[in-house]
Amino acid sequence: MKLLSTRFREQAFQSLVTLMRLLFGIGWLFAGITKITEKHWFSEPGIFIKNYLMMALDKPNVPEFYKYFIAHFALKHIMFFNYTIPIVQIIIGIVLIVGLMIIPSVLICLFMHINFILSGNMNLISLTLYTSAFCILLFLNKSYVLSLDRYLGIENRFNNIKQKVGKNITYTPSKAS
Repeated sequence: MKLLSTRFREQAFQSLVTLMRLLFGIGWLFAGITKITEKHWFSEPGIFIKNYLMMALDKPNVPEFYKYFIAHFALKHIMFFNYTIPIVQIIIGIVLIVGLMIIPSVLICLFMHINFILSGNMNLISLTLYTSAFCILLFLNKSYVLSLDRYLGIENRFNNIKQKVGKNITYTPSKAS
């Protein structure tokens, strides 16, 4: 009976982590779609993102180095960001839903999310997405369930790389003199 209970808890936790990956992917997919449909990033290119970045320059919670990045780089390349952000969000959402290249996908999400936070966009949804990304990475072995990574054997390639890196890193405690 105890073995059955332990097995059930393990399966339930694995299902929750997989569900988290799926919902995380759906969130990114919808974020990209709403930028195109509701916020008109493609029908009125550059308007929304330029206004967003201009407002970020006035926010007190945006770090100075990021204000410099916005003023001297992002605003000069508005059209690149206008088309790249929603397309990447849609692709990453789909890729996370099907479970293909989970590690690189989550790392791209974290990179984009850090930029959203640095631009002064910190709210409950942002915090939830950010935390979800770290949970997926922390419980990566559990998130491979129902994924193309497992089906195609990509999961094993990442594990082999992780094992090789782990063998090269050794810790030898120093003796106190």
